[in-house]
Amino acid sequence: MIRALLISVPILVVVWIAILAIVLRAGGEAPAVFVPFPPEDFIGSLARDISITGASPISVTLHSDAPALVERIYAAGAWLVLPAGLESCIPQFLRDPKPSMPSAASG
Repeated sequence: MIRALLISVPILVVVWIAILAIVLRAGGEAPAVFVPFPPEDFIGSLARDISITGASPISVTLHSDAPALVERIYAAGAWLVLPAGLESCIPQFLRDPKPSMPSAASG
């Protein structure tokens, strides 16, 4: 049982990532894209209309209102492009602003 779980979980993760990449490449839309392990010269090869919305030592998140973002990101040298910024990926309790508490001084 444990052995089957240890084998199936990594396979499930790889298949899930592959499905995300294939759907995005086939014309799926996302507000932004996530590029893990971008090449060294990747940022310099991006078009000027592509904004960097997040970056870490191992990834970069990009956004553009121009068409064909995914194709342009692959052309710039990305080996994998995944969707980012999808609201359905964020739990509802994290999206809703917390109601403000009335202060004692205002009453």
